[in-house]
Amino acid sequence: MTITTTGGYADLRPLMSAMTGDEKHSAAATSTLDVLWVLYDQVLSVDPQRPDDPDRDRFLLSKGHGPMAFYAVLAAKGFLDPAELSGFGEFRSRLGFHPDRVLAPGVEISSGSLGHGLPLGLGMVLGLRAQGRHRPRVVVLVGDAELDEGSNHEAIQVAGRWGLGQLTTVVVDNQSSSTGWPGGIAERFTREGWAAHTVDGRDHDQLRRALTDTRPDRPLAVVAEVEPKEQ
Repeated sequence: MTITTTGGYADLRPLMSAMTGDEKHSAAATSTLDVLWVLYDQVLSVDPQRPDDPDRDRFLLSKGHGPMAFYAVLAAKGFLDPAELSGFGEFRSRLGFHPDRVLAPGVEISSGSLGHGLPLGLGMVLGLRAQGRHRPRVVVLVGDAELDEGSNHEAIQVAGRWGLGQLTTVVVDNQSSSTGWPGGIAERFTREGWAAHTVDGRDHDQLRRALTDTRPDRPLAVVAEVEPKEQ
């Protein structure tokens, strides 16, 4: 579990309110808030005092165009100084409109261009295995519309066929996809050999149970349903 905590769930929205600007993508950020909190509070093995620990779990925010909730959770968990949040997106700030892995502690990938996170997560699992590290998890958060990208379809297929149990994909479903999938999002994964759960994306108990239902020979997909995005 995360070791150092400087704030709780009730602090997240005030922390988000410190970030302002035209590029904050509030809807994209707010849709991920509860998933991010449960991951960092109850699931991921990460330590803000050792952000580069080779045996840490890796969290990849593929949905990087809405990082406000991510920054708020990192601040609440001791990776960031909350005072930095008010400079969100400003010149010289470490907190850009898309997260930058070189600048912001706790950020594993620079993201924002949709369709990259899941393939990167797949490669990260293979890299960990090549190093003999079979315990760390790689958790990738994507949006439902992002699954329209072909790169994700290839990654879903390969991860399932190769039985990459260290890989978890969380799909935040706010009904933004333009096409959808026959049988629903979860079936898109199960047809390729993944374990999958569909849960209320605001229910922390449901999220925790689904996110901890891992197995060594099958990747895990958790579809977190939230309120539809306002057009």
